[in-house]
Amino acid sequence: MSKRTREEAAATNGTNDAERAAKKLKKEKKRAKAAAAEEANEKSKLADSVSQQANTDARVLDEGGSQELSKEERKALKRAKKEQIKAGRDADIQKETSDEDAREIQKKADKGVRKAARAAKKAAAVTEEYPSAPTRETEPQQVSDDTSLGQPYSEHPGLAAVPQAEIDAFIVKKQISVDDPLKKTFRPLTLFKYLPVTDEAQRAPFANFTTPTPIQAAAWPYLFSGRDVVGVAETGSGKTLAFGVPCVSSIHRLEKKERKGIKACIATCIYGGVSKDDQRALIKGTHIVIATPGRLNDFLQEGSIDLSGVQYLVLDEADRMLDKGFEQEVRKIISSTSPEGRQTLMFTATWPQSVRDLASTFMNQPAKITIGDNVSGELRANMRIVQEVEVMDPRDKSDRLIQLLKQYQSGKNKNDRILVFALYKKEATRIEEFIRRKGFPVGGIHGDLSQQKRTESLDAFKQGKVPLLVATDVAARGLDIPAVKVVINLTFPLTVEDYVHRIGRTGRAGQDGRAITFFTDHEKGLAGGLINVLKGANQHVPEDLLKFGTTVKKKAHEAYGAFYKDTGDVPMKQATKITFD
Repeated sequence: MSKRTREEAAATNGTNDAERAAKKLKKEKKRAKAAAAEEANEKSKLADSVSQQANTDARVLDEGGSQELSKEERKALKRAKKEQIKAGRDADIQKETSDEDAREIQKKADKGVRKAARAAKKAAAVTEEYPSAPTRETEPQQVSDDTSLGQPYSEHPGLAAVPQAEIDAFIVKKQISVDDPLKKTFRPLTLFKYLPVTDEAQRAPFANFTTPTPIQAAAWPYLFSGRDVVGVAETGSGKTLAFGVPCVSSIHRLEKKERKGIKACIATCIYGGVSKDDQRALIKGTHIVIATPGRLNDFLQEGSIDLSGVQYLVLDEADRMLDKGFEQEVRKIISSTSPEGRQTLMFTATWPQSVRDLASTFMNQPAKITIGDNVSGELRANMRIVQEVEVMDPRDKSDRLIQLLKQYQSGKNKNDRILVFALYKKEATRIEEFIRRKGFPVGGIHGDLSQQKRTESLDAFKQGKVPLLVATDVAARGLDIPAVKVVINLTFPLTVEDYVHRIGRTGRAGQDGRAITFFTDHEKGLAGGLINVLKGANQHVPEDLLKFGTTVKKKAHEAYGAFYKDTGDVPMKQATKITFD
């Protein structure tokens, strides 16, 4: 039996024993009081009788005047007075004894109650310290399933009062497209004050924002109503806040009696590169788990975590996870959750066939919300980013990089944050040391650095202590770094998709940004895809880039390479059977 179970049992037994003892002592107290009162009453009557006789004798003495009493009469009078005094004394003693007995009985009852209260308090303290501790240490830790998702969504009266023409204009201007198989129509939340929160204090984090982004405004009504949602929007469009607010708000809506002792919303982040033991301890009692597919699958396989109670499942950057070969891990994670009562969300920048297949397998009639005119979900760059491509000789990269750093980190722009991308870890280390030798404060993030060193470099860059950061593609996606003014692609990535996500580190949250890319003849096979991205974002295409041609290289199959023919649903022809005599 666990410590908490023993404490709870002791508290329960102590409370029951104290209640029984208190009742028994109370009955004894009543009986003692009644007996004492009866005995005192009898002695009081005897005393009154003796006193009455003495008074009679006294009156006889007074009436007799100077008449002297006989010897026997004087003795009788003396005995009567003694009896009177003794009766009064016995009555007082009996009363005091009765009061003392009552006080002793009450004292014992109070002591029993206090003992039971201490046991109950101790058990409650254990419960609060270990809110969801299992009965055995070998049991997997279960993610708390006390979130009450899928609350009935009620439209804010202020939003309901907005004219339909204004709502339609907002949808057209923000290029919001909704494909809902259930044919539900929700008005987008055009202002933060329309959020269906129960506590006004929950609006405080949005005080510095003007209006929700299009993906937030369109997705929130569906998410607050408990629907499965697929959100397709460009990088830096606020997708994280779109799925994060309904999740946290649903936990805050819980009644205290339903929280099972939890007094705060607990979130835990698990990922590779750090000790499993520390992360395993943090899983206990958590409400929200943010995890990478690899480390989460490790915990699932060893039985350290139980996802059967998950009610809010989010796949962020779903296309990226599948593109990097995590499809099997993602499917295992989803399969370990229960589909009953689960709300599944998928947010992505593109909408490839692999993501569509995953959504059709695990999601329940999801509403697909697309922002922009890219309804097909093809790769698009952020329209607010100015893209500049410089075709050059590889040997000129270093000198040109220093020129750009001096240009964009001088005068009033001295503290502007610049993110420099390299392709390989060794290259990132070399460039970081080169920039430092030129007198620029710089940090680095790549796979050869420890997790602690990467975290320290990223924090220093976010806080502005180090305005320059050299990184590999490990920082190309999912990182929300505020106020990045310029992104420099020192070496072009291996895919055009990675290029789009690299430059997406700037121009976030409605801000403008600039991306400068060095392109050499080594990457000429990617020129066609890059040209399409530039044209799709209405950016200038340099003549030197067009010389490489506009042919788009077919994306390589993960198993069969670049020459694999995807026939879709068309069955492949059977090979001709050849027999030899």
